[in-house]
Amino acid sequence: MNKLSFHILEPLRFPLINRLYKNYYPAGKAKKDEDIWVGEDGNSIISCVRFKKIEDIQLLTGMLVIPDYRGKGVGDALLAATTKQIESQPCYCFAFSHLVPLYQRAHFTVIEDTELPHYLASRFKRYSESGKNLVPMIYQKPALGQN
Repeated sequence: MNKLSFHILEPLRFPLINRLYKNYYPAGKAKKDEDIWVGEDGNSIISCVRFKKIEDIQLLTGMLVIPDYRGKGVGDALLAATTKQIESQPCYCFAFSHLVPLYQRAHFTVIEDTELPHYLASRFKRYSESGKNLVPMIYQKPALGQN
């Protein structure tokens, strides 16, 4: 693994993200109105995450680390790199249950689906009813001195 870099995706490279999703996460599809962050190893995109703005909040969605890089801290590093984005307005995510510890390390807290804003609650219900084992979470900025 070379030196990893994390940054917002340049618009010209947008088609690469949907190709990445097609190859590794077919349910994912990037939209041009989302903020898309990528992690790169050299010139190869190895991870991505999208932030969808909905009214006065944002939904962290479509996080992907390609299989060869999983379990090596890339997901943690990508979330750490997006901290300013995450803290720019209230941030929720629907984590696959096996990924809850990853998001907890990034200061997301499990919440009840009844605590979701109404415009996210209906989306969460639809996803859950389609058979996805998801856990609603919200970002909680750590207190000073904690990381």
